[in-house]
Amino acid sequence: MFQRTVPVSFRSEIARGIFVVRFQSHEIASSAVAGQFVNIRCGDGCLPLLRRPMSISMIVGDEVELLFNVVGQGTRILAAKRPGDILDVLGPLGVPFGYRGDYSTAVIVAGGVGVAPFPFLTASLTHEGKKIVSFLGARTAAHLAPQHLENVQLATDDGTNGHHGTVVELLEGYLRRHQLPRPKIFGCGPTNMLKALSDFARKEGIDCELSLEGDMACGLGICQGCPVERTDGRKKYALVCVEGPTFNSKDIILR
Repeated sequence: MFQRTVPVSFRSEIARGIFVVRFQSHEIASSAVAGQFVNIRCGDGCLPLLRRPMSISMIVGDEVELLFNVVGQGTRILAAKRPGDILDVLGPLGVPFGYRGDYSTAVIVAGGVGVAPFPFLTASLTHEGKKIVSFLGARTAAHLAPQHLENVQLATDDGTNGHHGTVVELLEGYLRRHQLPRPKIFGCGPTNMLKALSDFARKEGIDCELSLEGDMACGLGICQGCPVERTDGRKKYALVCVEGPTFNSKDIILR
């Protein structure tokens, strides 16, 4: 883990309200693993006070790419950054995806801006020689960001692109029509989507890893602000920032 002040190298709005920002850091870029995140101080003053956790979306040489939507003051400031502006970044943090292992087909399932960690994961899976099928859902076609994914199936809530309905419904229909050899699911998105995905994976007996969001003010487990309930009873709660953000869906309870 490193704390660095780093220059912004790129910024673009790639879909409605969805931004890509890159910063340059050899140390963070060379040590990051798919599924990890960084914690960013977005402003120069005291507001916003807390750092913002951001999934590492892609590594491009010595550059780290972030993908996010604007939901409040911190992300609004970050979306306004321009090349040459300076960021205070802490990372890489968290437990990465378990993308190596005894399975053949990676099934990526993303809801909205939950697509953020999957370009990096896709590159890692490709390096491992895994077959990839990706499922991406959003409210409308304007909110889809399928860049850098492979074999993409789309769903929109309003039917403006792809399946008219949820991304989990899209996945269910696809798997009824196609036999995927030894699949493993990787999911990220809103909690209700992840709960539906976890329930589906459990019903079908498919191994499933989820990347969770949380109120990760520190990113180090100090503030205790990002608990998720566990299933095994050894410990009632896990912290998303240090024991996640990736969890096997069998190990957590989503409500």
